Amino acid sequence: MAGELHRITQETLNKLKAEHELLTTVGRVEIARTIETARLMGDLSENGDYHAAKDDQGKMESRIRQIDAVLRNHEIVEKDSANLLVGHTSIVGIVYDGDSDDDVQEFFIGSIEEKPEGVLVASPTSPLGAALLEKSIDAVVTYEAPSGELTVRIATIR
Repeated sequence: MAGELHRITQETLNKLKAEHELLTTVGRVEIARTIETARLMGDLSENGDYHAAKDDQGKMESRIRQIDAVLRNHEIVEKDSANLLVGHTSIVGIVYDGDSDDDVQEFFIGSIEEKPEGVLVASPTSPLGAALLEKSIDAVVTYEAPSGELTVRIATIR
């Protein structure tokens, strides 16, 4: 994650900065209080509240490091409102070769940080994401998947 360039919209950058600020200030203070309260309950080896709080602290610190990596190495991308070509932040409906046109699977092309609810993510650097970039509706693309070469047709771009 350290050297990876994260392509995100300005809106997502603003949300990440706000989340980072919240976690590094209020979040750290709250978790420290929770740990201290649990510590006062006695024997730490059998203190479920203490272990749960320490686990929460680890998850929060991991999220802070994740956000730090994005904030340190990002590029702002603009959404294409015309949706003529697949780009960063596009939601692309694809149909796998041999499937019916009713079997459309949608992928968000972009950062996991911007993932809309209910849509799979394809990184722009992944084989599928890279194959779809800059293509238009009805384009047929082939990409290398772990199970072998797959062919898809772009059904929708939004």
